[in-house]
Amino acid sequence: MTEMHGYCGYRCHLCAAQSPDEKTRQKLVDGWRKYFGHQNYTAQNVQCDGCKADGKLADKECQARPCAKERGVDYCMTCDDFPCDKVKKLMGSRNGMLLYSLPRTYDITEDEYNLCMTQFDSMPFILRILTEHQKVPRWWKVPNKSQKK
Repeated sequence: MTEMHGYCGYRCHLCAAQSPDEKTRQKLVDGWRKYFGHQNYTAQNVQCDGCKADGKLADKECQARPCAKERGVDYCMTCDDFPCDKVKKLMGSRNGMLLYSLPRTYDITEDEYNLCMTQFDSMPFILRILTEHQKVPRWWKVPNKSQKK
């Protein structure tokens, strides 16, 4: 699977909104309703090619995408104004997503999490980009998969 990240750091390549299968997208929509309270998405309007593509977009109200395009940055993290109010609310971590949605996520299964929330776990990517662009303290090291925790 080729990694694809949105301007904000979302892991678009993991999002079921990119699935050509309408039933898969419907499961995503059902999960977003259950865990986030989103009511405006349907299996048809959630289909997305990723915010860096010129095709279909799921989040038509996103403020980060047009700003990043206007400023000509590859990622919001490389912008001089990062983190701004347009992107702060989009930065998510695995634990943060579960806590944000409590108590609705109390009984979430791993399969539901992987379908509905995994793509929002953007912190590792955000921190990697910030490190590469020397926007975090020099002592900061992004742990790689081979390092023990």
